[in-house]
Amino acid sequence: MTIANPTVNKVFNDLDQYRDYCRFEGKVFDERALYKKEDPNWIAYQKYQGWLRAKARNGGKDFVQRERKPNPRFNNNNNRG
Repeated sequence: MTIANPTVNKVFNDLDQYRDYCRFEGKVFDERALYKKEDPNWIAYQKYQGWLRAKARNGGKDFVQRERKPNPRFNNNNNRG
């Protein structure tokens, strides 16, 4: 069954995605939490969605921290006198 109204369709799709997230991550699923910015599960879901978007932008590669270059101003390894 498809829903003709795109807004209602988006709500049901978001609800399905949120339910799947809660199921796979072991979170308590409560449909009242959908779109509630104060709910901890919804906050975690939004962070997860942001991580997925960042992963997609990165081409699926692992996130590797960049190597830090030594800063000569803070080099305390001088053997002065």
